[in-house]
Amino acid sequence: MRSEEQMMELVLEVARRDERVRAVTLEGSRTNPNVPRDIFQDYDISYHVTEMDSFLKDPGWVDVFGERVIMQTPEDMAMFPPELGNRFSYLMLFTDGNRIDMTLIPIEEKEAYCQEDKLLKVLLDKDGTFPVISPPTDVDYWVKRPSAAYYADCCNEFWWVSTYVAKGLWRQEILYAQEHLNNYVRAMLMKMLEWEVGTRTDFSLSVGKCSKYIKNHLPEDRWQLLMDTYAGGSYEAVWNALFASGRLFRLTAKDVAARLGYTYPLEEDQRVTDYLERVRQLPKGATQIR
Repeated sequence: MRSEEQMMELVLEVARRDERVRAVTLEGSRTNPNVPRDIFQDYDISYHVTEMDSFLKDPGWVDVFGERVIMQTPEDMAMFPPELGNRFSYLMLFTDGNRIDMTLIPIEEKEAYCQEDKLLKVLLDKDGTFPVISPPTDVDYWVKRPSAAYYADCCNEFWWVSTYVAKGLWRQEILYAQEHLNNYVRAMLMKMLEWEVGTRTDFSLSVGKCSKYIKNHLPEDRWQLLMDTYAGGSYEAVWNALFASGRLFRLTAKDVAARLGYTYPLEEDQRVTDYLERVRQLPKGATQIR
């Protein structure tokens, strides 16, 4: 596997030899001093170029970076509508395990680009025209303190969508139930867990993409309860995961409310929990919910 030094030198050497490339920037986790280093970290690289057409007409220009396992060019795919405007990206996984996410950016967009993300480092500026950039920081990704209204909405959404999971389970629609548990109920649960971490750290850190570092900030019993919210492929497992989600949400939301001076909607929680229990015991073919 090529080392970081080898990869960075390759990226810069290609740019130095190509007059179309006027600057190189590094983004993402490799600029973040708070992120642990490992062999799976991507190289998020941007080439700021004088024109795009000649690159796009020659797809093989990226072969210089090495033999690939697979490549994706999102802006050229029917499944994913382009989201980068005039930019174009090459996501490349190489046979030695390294990965480069390379983005071509018109050089005239450099001013706007430098305002988009504080995790940015200029590696090469041939013309000396790039704006002065502060040292990289992940401050934009820190957990944000919720307002009382936002907190209340999170609680309401969690308990509201929990009833959809129960409905899907009673109907024997496990895919519907799993969808609502994993994409909606869990989203509110993770948001509340992030806020709980925020209240104990003065909202001064990031828990990472997909909350991947949150384990570092949770007591072991809370972490284990979070693991219990992930269901297997049976109806009983999904029911158990739903109630585990409710227990963890209740514990966490109460803590957050106490630390921020908010009010946890305990009565709403109790009414919904009672409803979920009734639906769980409801026989198939029932004509009323009671």
